[in-house]
Amino acid sequence: MQHTLLAPVAEVYDLAVIGGGINGVGIAADAAGRGLGVFLCEQGDLAQHTSSASSKLVHGGLRYLEHYELRLVREALAEREVLLNKAPHLVAPLRFILPYRPHLRPSWVIRTGLFLYDHLGRRERLAPSRSLRFGADSPLKAEIDHGFEYSDCWVDDARLVVVNAIAAREHGAHVHTRTRCLSARSSKGLWHLHLERADGSRYSVRARALVNATGPWVARFIEDDLHLPSPHDIRLIQGSHLIVPRLYEGEHAYILQNCDRRVVFVIPYLERFTLIGTTDREYTGDPASVAVTDAEIDYLLAAVNEHFARPLQRSDICHTYAGVRPLCDDEAQEPAAVTRDYTLALTRQAHGAPLLSVFGGKLTTYRKLAEAALTELAPWFTQLRPAWTHDAPLPGGEDMSSVRELSEALCVAHPWLDEALATRWARSYGSRAWLLLKHVAGPQGLGEHFGAGLHAREVDYLMAEEWALSAEDILWRRSKLGLNLDDEGRARLQRYLERQTAEHLVVFDRSLRA
Repeated sequence: MQHTLLAPVAEVYDLAVIGGGINGVGIAADAAGRGLGVFLCEQGDLAQHTSSASSKLVHGGLRYLEHYELRLVREALAEREVLLNKAPHLVAPLRFILPYRPHLRPSWVIRTGLFLYDHLGRRERLAPSRSLRFGADSPLKAEIDHGFEYSDCWVDDARLVVVNAIAAREHGAHVHTRTRCLSARSSKGLWHLHLERADGSRYSVRARALVNATGPWVARFIEDDLHLPSPHDIRLIQGSHLIVPRLYEGEHAYILQNCDRRVVFVIPYLERFTLIGTTDREYTGDPASVAVTDAEIDYLLAAVNEHFARPLQRSDICHTYAGVRPLCDDEAQEPAAVTRDYTLALTRQAHGAPLLSVFGGKLTTYRKLAEAALTELAPWFTQLRPAWTHDAPLPGGEDMSSVRELSEALCVAHPWLDEALATRWARSYGSRAWLLLKHVAGPQGLGEHFGAGLHAREVDYLMAEEWALSAEDILWRRSKLGLNLDDEGRARLQRYLERQTAEHLVVFDRSLRA
């Protein structure tokens, strides 16, 4: 079917951002909050690829110290505290236990690293590191009798992306998912972007500056869609994870040393599970098709089984996922040694329209990356307001101190509300959970129950407020209920979504935000 390319719209945006991962939405939110007119498009769902395939950590990167990346570690350590304050529903302190294995790293090296970790960045809410002795109740093998403990943070990675997109929208940005940028050209001081929606319809927009935040596609977008030389090479490093039934009691995580000098995290996940990862493997295929390999499964299981008394089998694996980290090629020989720092490449076109491309980066430092991006673009926008994101809460982080206090308040206000549901909503939506309950008088007001605590009320909210369109969007990125909902519940959810889409309904009243 042929589709006619529509003429460019009359409106000219200040900034067009291509890519709906953490860096793209972070830049869009920062720019919109500084008074710029912002357009963002994402070819799939928000956080569909790299940004939802992380180890779910906001961390300084203890092992980066061995590669002398002090600036990156210092910045990331400071950002832990910033994000704890900005999104207390999505970011939470997490203690890590590092079992000591003398043949891998001497004690003085670990102690020195932990001392730097405690003091390189500001630490107000997170406890310092310390030495540990393991008792008879330790899940580790008997010969591993002592180790160290330090602080980092857990994060719901995909929801961090979504709330930044909401922040961008609430500051006036236009956010379009399922919208691919087919090409862009610079002419007379403007970028002309040609776009295609999921239904095949096409349209164009114009912008004074263009940000390429396409992650694994960053170099390909420059070369294939913009027909320009890429200023940097990109290395795609695959990172894979396993999810197994809960491996041990307690809310602490483990960081396991390996003979290859890499580390593997073992992290409590969604109350009933344990998350194990990650790997570092060179990847050369389509970033959208990355999948866990048998070798990676063997590697991660071996790492756990070298440390824990109860061995894991392949049959214990409940779920796997993999992502591709788009790292700026620094010619490091080993994938694990490639820098996780970000590089911003600013190109000024012949007619004056700037192009800013984002190479690399990590979840923890997305906010600082966004600030750096706006600093690079500032010469083109004399009306740009000052930086603002350091102290501003993210959507859902307003007017709340902790998930526990919020969930208790929700149950007091709505005595019929299930405590587990209140806790999950408080953790997922923060203070925005009140919107889901506005004008709801009882459990019947939540609508159809699909299972695992997922009701039509929440689905409607996610469709109307958070760009969710498919069961995958809802189960794996918005609610994290994909591990809990059975096949029957999935089928009923899919039928519900199809009905909503077919009838063009948005039944969640957006006026509730007023």
